[in-house]
Amino acid sequence: MTSTPLRSVAIQMAQDDDVAVALRGLDAGLVIDLGKGRGTITVTANIPRGHKLALTRVPVGAPVSKYGQSIGRATSEIHPGDHVHSHNLGMDDSEHEHGKERLRARQEPGPPVGPIPTFAGYRRANGTVGTRNYIGVLTSVNCSATAALMIAEAFKYQALTEYPNVDGVMALTHQSGCGLITGSEGAETLLRTLRGYARHPNFGGLVVLGLGCEMVAVESLVDDGTIPADTIVSSLTIQAAGGVRAAVAEGIARVKEMLPALDARRREDTPVSELVLGLNCGGSDGFSGVSANPALGVASDRLVSCGGTSILAETPEIFGAEHLLTYRAADPDVARRLLSRLQWWQRYAAQGGGSLDNNPSPGNKDGGLTTILEKSLGAVAKGGQAELSAVYEYADPVTSRGLVFMDTPGYDPVSVTGIIAGGATVICFTTGRGSVFGSKPAPSIKIATNTELFQRMGDDIDVNAGSIVDGSASLDDVGNEIFELIIRVASGQRTASEDLGIGDQEFVPWTFGTVT
Repeated sequence: MTSTPLRSVAIQMAQDDDVAVALRGLDAGLVIDLGKGRGTITVTANIPRGHKLALTRVPVGAPVSKYGQSIGRATSEIHPGDHVHSHNLGMDDSEHEHGKERLRARQEPGPPVGPIPTFAGYRRANGTVGTRNYIGVLTSVNCSATAALMIAEAFKYQALTEYPNVDGVMALTHQSGCGLITGSEGAETLLRTLRGYARHPNFGGLVVLGLGCEMVAVESLVDDGTIPADTIVSSLTIQAAGGVRAAVAEGIARVKEMLPALDARRREDTPVSELVLGLNCGGSDGFSGVSANPALGVASDRLVSCGGTSILAETPEIFGAEHLLTYRAADPDVARRLLSRLQWWQRYAAQGGGSLDNNPSPGNKDGGLTTILEKSLGAVAKGGQAELSAVYEYADPVTSRGLVFMDTPGYDPVSVTGIIAGGATVICFTTGRGSVFGSKPAPSIKIATNTELFQRMGDDIDVNAGSIVDGSASLDDVGNEIFELIIRVASGQRTASEDLGIGDQEFVPWTFGTVT
């Protein structure tokens, strides 16, 4: 019987893996030649594209290997050719070693070859460099959200035609700002997030808008001394202005006063070492850890080797793969901080009646991901091979260079809001199912894990990492493509989400704790 070479129908990520990822739908009865004298296997059931094909026999209770790591344990005996998914694969609760020693297979990215690339950015008075020039209408409380939206709406469409160097006016609204216990973890997190956006280098101007009697006072958002001196700041409250109509009229007038000065600002060539890149993934599938995430890791390593900063995040989605980061920690304290945040999350999930292995989502599972271990091992690949230099809590200002980690939820808008509050000026967002995410004021570059998605949702995607799966490009090829696009976008090239106007509704601060 004629057999089909494994590489033409599936990808085996590591030499001793028990499974491979199907490149296309595999029909039952297909005979596959494993190569290298390993013989053939026959597919025992129809296997969807992106799902796992068993290459070896795995007894009940034994670990199943992908990426050279356990992604779970067999809940029933697995035979060569079987479809491996939720029906025969469950969680593996084995403890990982978190020692300081490095994984032998990992190599630190080397120094850059040639001169450090530059991008055209907006250098701010405090030394940070922006990639966009926005005006923000920052709300201290949900009570002022509608008025903020009305102010921003006045500058949609053709209203900024005379000011081509101003990227837009956006309302930063949220669902909190009052009813929180002063000094509580929830209140401090919200305040940290709002202050992070207030100081962000992509905002040249701010109108800070409150109601007037809220817990988070308007002044508290701009009085900590961290806002660049060249940020034009104007504050008002609805109560003092005389109501919503009066506050909206006054807010519009204050934005108009800012426009000429902000439009006069110009980009200047700046080393890419001044870039702060946020890494995130959403709508992941079985190809995420094969193509888009490791390719983004290549781009991240290039930026780090040039002295720049990359922020890896989504703590629940590194659960089970955290040892790959602690092995790379710059010192034991960095490793301990990461493990401490994971322990917090385990307690937090338990309080809500769940656990971290409730992830992946239904969409992730439809795309071929089975356990949180499998999802996490693929997600960590976004961080490349660089040393982990620091760990930050949600929305903390990121001051370290290199690869850092920020503690955020896995929910995309909340995660990226924290990353941007920390200082990210460009976001790279990988997706396998087709996320329609944007992240003003930071441009969001979206990267497809597979060519079918790129062709189906081309208006929403900037890079097709599916070429890696197709065999027409290497990880380095796509990683370098992403890196070069990051530079162009940081210099002003618009992304797909920017062309679609996405990003105004994705400011979602993480809210938790007691509300009174």
